Amino acid sequence: MPDTTILILAAGASRRMGGADKLLAQIDGVPLLRRQALAALATSAPVRVALPLDRPARVAALEGLAVEQVSVPDAALGLSASLRAGVAGLAGSVMILPADMPEIDTKMMAQILAKHSEMPGMILRGSAAETPGHPVLFPADLVSALRGLRGDTGARDLLRSHQARLRLVPLPGSAALTDLDTPEDWAEWRARTGMRGET
Repeated sequence: MPDTTILILAAGASRRMGGADKLLAQIDGVPLLRRQALAALATSAPVRVALPLDRPARVAALEGLAVEQVSVPDAALGLSASLRAGVAGLAGSVMILPADMPEIDTKMMAQILAKHSEMPGMILRGSAAETPGHPVLFPADLVSALRGLRGDTGARDLLRSHQARLRLVPLPGSAALTDLDTPEDWAEWRARTGMRGET
């Protein structure tokens, strides 16, 4: 069994969506959150999903999937709260994937997992045109540092302090950088990709 857990961050508030929940927006009939969980599960790695307490529809979107759901009671405090809750109790490495990145698929996650097997001590970060993005895989020895994060900057300071261990993993197109935060982002992405659904 892989020693890497895929942690999907799904505790954000979707504040810029005008009242809609971006993680429930449908792509070809499947909510984005469920779609990304299915893609992660297809790698055969264990999958955790960090969820807020006040979004039961997100829990419902994961119904029947063999993912470990982790509640983030202090999700309003920022990204670091999700990371702290998500890595609690993990012994191995962790790949962090924001749930709002629809172009990250199973093949890309598997590519990063395979690279981890080649260089297990490195931080691996998906990239597009040499620009760092997501997912980000942290080796096991840095997971304890993720548990100590504070604020809404996530793992940015941790990445900066371990810059020498960082390796970029080029992913196809702009997948590593494409996140959908607003209705306009969704409309533009649907027009570009031809993906249908309700936002």
